[in-house]
Amino acid sequence: MKILDRYIGWNIISSTLTVLVVLVVIFTFFAFIDQLEDIGRGTYTLGKIFVFVLFRIPNLTYDLFPMAALIGSLIGFGTMMRNGELAVIRCVGVTKGRVVFAVVKGGSVLLVAAMLNGEFIAPPAEHFARDYRDIAINDRVTFISVNGFWARDANNYINIREILPGDQLRDVYIYEFDADNKLRLSTYAEFAHYAHHQWVLQNISQTVLDGDGLHRRTVREAAWDSMLKPDLLRVVTINPDSLSIWSLFKYGRFLSNNGQNPQRYLQAMWIKISYPFASIVMVVLAVPMVLRASRSVTIGQRILTGASIGLGFHLLNQATGRLGVVYDFPPILSAVGPALLMSAVAAYLLAHTP
Repeated sequence: MKILDRYIGWNIISSTLTVLVVLVVIFTFFAFIDQLEDIGRGTYTLGKIFVFVLFRIPNLTYDLFPMAALIGSLIGFGTMMRNGELAVIRCVGVTKGRVVFAVVKGGSVLLVAAMLNGEFIAPPAEHFARDYRDIAINDRVTFISVNGFWARDANNYINIREILPGDQLRDVYIYEFDADNKLRLSTYAEFAHYAHHQWVLQNISQTVLDGDGLHRRTVREAAWDSMLKPDLLRVVTINPDSLSIWSLFKYGRFLSNNGQNPQRYLQAMWIKISYPFASIVMVVLAVPMVLRASRSVTIGQRILTGASIGLGFHLLNQATGRLGVVYDFPPILSAVGPALLMSAVAAYLLAHTP
């Protein structure tokens, strides 16, 4: 049985890897073409487009894996069906459940790699890619460091330690220089929010530097007019899709503790948690689809079928996720719902497959 498991598993792994590479190349090419229209904005050049697209590949691989798993399993398993290998395997007494187990074992090997990529490689790479592109297009931004977001506004240098959803900032430092590049005012605001086309700073402490020395003062609230509008700051606001499960959990808890709605981040967290289950369902679904098909079904037909189902699942997943956020559905229900639906379809097909 171990030899059979390895043989079936290798067929599934090799086919899935081939499909995954093809899908990543195709979607990367389209992403590259899509970026060409932004050449010339700020400092965004052709070379920077290559860097952006390159660093998006890990996240693209993660997103495409369930679809690749279904198509790859259909091709690998379908090839065995066409060659008569499945008929021989079933004739020697191997049960349908044992075949499913072998297929799942093969798919699980790639799933582990996909999960490691999704948790440890894709999030920082995606974050870097988005920041790299947006900072190049909005070239007024200086850089983003471990100490937060930095920008220059005329003779002022601004450091924002935390950018929150809803056009809100936390721990804002503003350093104002005179015409001789000498520091004349240092301002710290504990909190800021955008209202009536300007920023409102709260809990402010300032240090004034003049010929008489240093003077400190505190202000409860003050307006701040700056070129850092919310549309520019949104380029570095935390994107749920670029965070790991643990980061989504921590940030969702942070929002809840501060009286803010964590729905969007909890939704993304549960989608990532359900990712292994959804991927395995895609692999299992290939078994009854192949066993119920005739040997005359071509590989092209299998690819078309798998791509249609995979794309439909992806769109359904996206739709339920958006609807869950809009209508405040329980995150676990709207995130896991599509996978549960597909698992019910797979179970029904398996139960009615000889």
